[in-house]
Amino acid sequence: MRACGRITGGPGWGDRTSRPRVGLPIVAAVLATLMPAWNTDASAQRAGADWARKMFDVTEYDFRTVGRGTKSEYAFRFRNPYNEDVHVAALRTSCGCTTPSVEIDTLKTHQESAVVATFNTNTHVGDKNAVITVVFDRPTYAEVQLRVHGNIRTDITFDPPEIDFGRIPAAGADVTRELTVRHIGNPSWRIEDVRSHCEGLRVRLSEPTVDRGGVTYRMVVRMAEPPAEGDIRGRLTIVSNDPRFSTTEVSVRGRVRPALEVSPVSMALGTVASDAIVTRRLIVRGDAPFEIRRIVIDDDRLSCDPPAGSKKLHLLTVRYRGDGSGEPIDGDVTIETDLDGKVARCPVAATVR
Repeated sequence: MRACGRITGGPGWGDRTSRPRVGLPIVAAVLATLMPAWNTDASAQRAGADWARKMFDVTEYDFRTVGRGTKSEYAFRFRNPYNEDVHVAALRTSCGCTTPSVEIDTLKTHQESAVVATFNTNTHVGDKNAVITVVFDRPTYAEVQLRVHGNIRTDITFDPPEIDFGRIPAAGADVTRELTVRHIGNPSWRIEDVRSHCEGLRVRLSEPTVDRGGVTYRMVVRMAEPPAEGDIRGRLTIVSNDPRFSTTEVSVRGRVRPALEVSPVSMALGTVASDAIVTRRLIVRGDAPFEIRRIVIDDDRLSCDPPAGSKKLHLLTVRYRGDGSGEPIDGDVTIETDLDGKVARCPVAATVR
């Protein structure tokens, strides 16, 4: 998420843990052979009751005050640090004001996903609170509770319901979006400031148009500076002269397309034999033609030859050749290019039997 900042409102552009029992060695040995080949670190973490909670950086979010019909979403991101697959079996919500969904329900090692909470501003109004329960059934059963709250007001609307920049290039990004802000009822209502929670935004407000129904502003939002690569998930805070609800939030979203992309973003080989040969395809894509100068891999059992030539898309073959070792694979394929020093990385993981 973008760093926070501030832009001045108004017309013109603004910088807006049993000791073990002793004995029964034979039984213990038999049980040991029946145990799954868990990674030691992962098992130690999963022994705790909150192994699933540790995957989330954030478990609570405040939508603050939003307008009726606005698009209000928050993505609770989580990452699988374990050698086993993680699976989201179900999502529950305590309130119809919030609808949860999951981007990817089965995560391989190092893979990321998100539980997206959507605030239903079209069908609910007033102060609302919801608890989203995320149910995991693999590698073991666990539940994580995510909390959201906010206030949906009916006297402010936005058209369109959010500021969506879509996919924009990292280099030379300079795009604008327009938004109509409408306040119903009080002809004296005015916007006094606009505060930005995203880098590189500039806002220009028109003079208010006052009629018998209320007050209307036209807002132009400009992505003026080349932002960092990745998802844009933020908001603008509109500050008004309303003494009861002085601030209202507007969602800002988009994605800054990286100059260099690798697909898949992580590579899970699953369970492989210690003497097997396994290959996987890796795609590296850039905005401009580029040459792959060198490929560095942490594990000697993995190899990948750099292709010749300069082009926008390179197809690579990552090969695992077992050497009899039972150690798990957990490392990176690092791809060095001549594209302004850009480097792409793809984590590779596997359990070796």
